[in-house]
Amino acid sequence: MDKEKKFASGICFHKLFWIFLLGSIFGAYYEQILNVFIHYHYHHELVWQLRRGVIYGPISPVYGAGAVLFTVLLLSKPKSNFKTFLEGALIGGVFEYGISFLQETFLHTVSWDYSDAFLNINGRTTIPYMIVWGLLALLFAKIVYPALSSVIEYFPRKFAVIFTNICLVLLVLDFTVSWGALFRQMLRVKGYAPITFVGEFFDRYYGDEVLRKYYTNMKLIEVKK
Repeated sequence: MDKEKKFASGICFHKLFWIFLLGSIFGAYYEQILNVFIHYHYHHELVWQLRRGVIYGPISPVYGAGAVLFTVLLLSKPKSNFKTFLEGALIGGVFEYGISFLQETFLHTVSWDYSDAFLNINGRTTIPYMIVWGLLALLFAKIVYPALSSVIEYFPRKFAVIFTNICLVLLVLDFTVSWGALFRQMLRVKGYAPITFVGEFFDRYYGDEVLRKYYTNMKLIEVKK
């Protein structure tokens, strides 16, 4: 296939979008399957819980964003295996710490807390998890990305561009509704009544019960009203 006619050749927006989307879907199912085993280990029963970052669809943006960061920061030029591992560990740790900080600061919620874990850093990440991030970065850079990139570039160009744009619009709408609902939840917890039809909409259709169904591992923290 001629390079000029390939879809998403090189590291471009379309390539990164599909890396993000596929990484997000993988992350959601990985979390859900892992939770099945963990729950069975402690409670001896099989339970399937949703683990996602949005309300609609199996999407965990943390994993998708991590895959994009690995792509942009690790694959822009050749690196040794050790350097890929080391940089991947730092990227993963800083990213996990940053997401935890932003979630707690702006939404007053937490989705993970490693305060009791070995070598944790303010409960937001741990040194062992950073090592895992490094190993994942090495696996992604050397095996996953080359295979995934080839598959994405093989998509028929005209169809792929249209389909990508449709998916992008749907994803933006999903993020807007999901994170708008979470922000409105934070305002409810602080005692703020809705002052526009947008707030009333979120209170009516995306109340606390609905959010608990989709964000099963997310916990509210105490806020000053």
